[in-house]
Amino acid sequence: MGDISAPDTDVINCSTPHNDKITTLHYPFTLSALPNNHNFPRNDKTTTQFSSHNSSLFWITRGLSLHFLPLPPLFLISDFLHNGRLAREILHLGPPSGKDVVDDFSGRRRMPEFDTPPWNLESGRHCVVSIRLVLVLYDPCHLSVILYDVLSNSMRFYKELMLALDFPGGKVMFVPEMNFLPGSTSERINCYRVLDDNGQTFSKSKFQELSKEDAVKMYTDMVTLQVMDTIFYEAQRQGRISFYLTSIGEEAINVASAAALTIDDIVFPQYREPGVLLWRGFTLQEFANQCFGNKLDYGKGRQMPIHYGSNRLNYYTVTQIPHAVGAAYSLKMDGKKACTITYFGDGGTSEGDFHAALNFAAVMEVPVIFFCRNNGWAISTPTTEQFRSDGAVVRGQAYGIHSIRIDGNDALAVYSAVHAAREMAIRESRPILIEALTYRVGHHSTSDDSTKYRSTDEIEHWRTARDPVSKFRKWVEGNGWWSDVAEEEHRNNTRKELLRAIQMAERTQKPSLSELFTDVYDQVPRNLQEQERTLREIIKKNSNDYPSDVPV
Repeated sequence: MGDISAPDTDVINCSTPHNDKITTLHYPFTLSALPNNHNFPRNDKTTTQFSSHNSSLFWITRGLSLHFLPLPPLFLISDFLHNGRLAREILHLGPPSGKDVVDDFSGRRRMPEFDTPPWNLESGRHCVVSIRLVLVLYDPCHLSVILYDVLSNSMRFYKELMLALDFPGGKVMFVPEMNFLPGSTSERINCYRVLDDNGQTFSKSKFQELSKEDAVKMYTDMVTLQVMDTIFYEAQRQGRISFYLTSIGEEAINVASAAALTIDDIVFPQYREPGVLLWRGFTLQEFANQCFGNKLDYGKGRQMPIHYGSNRLNYYTVTQIPHAVGAAYSLKMDGKKACTITYFGDGGTSEGDFHAALNFAAVMEVPVIFFCRNNGWAISTPTTEQFRSDGAVVRGQAYGIHSIRIDGNDALAVYSAVHAAREMAIRESRPILIEALTYRVGHHSTSDDSTKYRSTDEIEHWRTARDPVSKFRKWVEGNGWWSDVAEEEHRNNTRKELLRAIQMAERTQKPSLSELFTDVYDQVPRNLQEQERTLREIIKKNSNDYPSDVPV
């Protein structure tokens, strides 16, 4: 059949070798029919060949010629032209493969394979062809899709049947209905849990196995954290330290998450994670030195109490979420087999830094674990006033981050989730978000009275019925690894050791006044030298108004 030119019309009616009708094709082009087993016409970009089959296909080439070519049924062709180049992407709709196929030519992922076409047609003998006229009308948002029907030797073309848009990030399917996504769904994301309230594992529960040594250390560190919180809180009430903040109710999050990491993993905490340091070997004396701000405090008294930090243990001091992402990026660049982890509360997810950090981590594909302690309250703001979404877990999903919700009062669930998250983050170089549902049993800090905004009955229920330490103890005891005698001995020894540490910290001299002006500049600039000189003069004139235990 010879060429049929139609330069002055946008509709062509002609006959094919099978006496089929072609209608409703727009844009001037040249139509030509080729026999079976014919090579694709060569142009200055590519040559393509198809094998012989009973079905046929129309193809628009670079010169805008529509060619009648043989092609097996059930093929989806798209991405004909990409940035001025022919980028073919042929998807056979055969049995499901369960994975994407990378096209050899374009190097990009294709759609997964199907057993039957994803659209509703009466017969499996259909072909769908997606054509983008890039070289004439370069607009990636306009696709002409041709539906080819070989039933009863008839061929029908439908203009602008928009099936899919090949947009950056993947294909977007077109639908004729206008549907707005709901702001939230009635069905909430499930919560991963291993232990029930009696410390028994659920049947068919999957979790990371723990050795006796690790399980006992996890439990004893959780108990130590409880004792430490009680005594330091009392010390603040006695006026011996200026401030304190407990982790009561969140001991499993602290210790179990730390147990799943390695010392090479870098920790970017908020302020309610001292159990992470405890697991890594921070001593009770080191905790006491920091809270009392003496000269042995690594921060030299320049931080509030409980704002711990340790270079030796890869634990930074009261950081922000983006810091963890930047550090993870450096680990990736250096090829380190480690990740970073950053802890934050439910209130922190309302900050701009949270969203910027998640987006950066997702786009740059860095090994970082975002650990959200959703304890119900951001000081006095309940989560009902913090979220309209289903907590924090869906926010990670919205940024393209693998996310999971877990029971933060279940030590085995926390350990298993962080262990799996760490492996994925490092092996696949990707961020992971974990939302741990828990409860802050204590006040937000010693500056807060939480009974002003929540009931004592609510607090008592979580302190007793949902206590993570008691729950984990039942599991450890059930394995024959713990006893009442061991419990009493450990609590008594911890209390005695901590009281000695506090006495030692109180007697230790405070940092020198000059330390206020060090550790920022290599050489102290003139303006800071002047400030120090002025401060010393003021203290000398008003010595009774300044603490006597600070060396001037």
